[in-house]
Amino acid sequence: MMGSVALGGAAGKASQAEASSPPPMVDLQTARKTTSICPYCAVGCGLLVYTDRASGEIIHIEGDPEHPINQGTLCAKGSGLYQMAVNPARMTKVLHRAPHSGKWEEKSWDWALERIAELVQKTRDNTFETTNAQGQRVNRTTAMAHLGSAALDNEECWLLQAMMRSLGLVNIEHQARI
Repeated sequence: MMGSVALGGAAGKASQAEASSPPPMVDLQTARKTTSICPYCAVGCGLLVYTDRASGEIIHIEGDPEHPINQGTLCAKGSGLYQMAVNPARMTKVLHRAPHSGKWEEKSWDWALERIAELVQKTRDNTFETTNAQGQRVNRTTAMAHLGSAALDNEECWLLQAMMRSLGLVNIEHQARI
């Protein structure tokens, strides 16, 4: 009983502080509402995307209750679509920490892509097997693996899978199966 009274007092102070600076409210009644389809998997769930009429910026995304497939419900990926599209805290720069270093350095995207390509090529060249111990042709490397992302749509996943197989990777997995 005393614990709930103490917590109730603390909660009351927090709500008073919040009342002095209310969060910005989104008026969906005046926003432009557009139907769309979730890009992540092949299910094809319906979305309602609300955009600000003046700026054209996305202000809200939710499941479409009139859509025959999802009837307004969304999985975790679909529910997080707004945060993926609009999140101001989303990292947009490359950060690199050199081996044995204690600090992160900002690098360019060109540098990062070149470095990744260099390391992939070096690893593949040093570990590629054309035949196995029985003399059978295998054309593979087991020194690298690829884990797909749930934030990619089917077409992007197919393209990545094809690229990884062309490099000779056999350890290919996708987040949706884990």
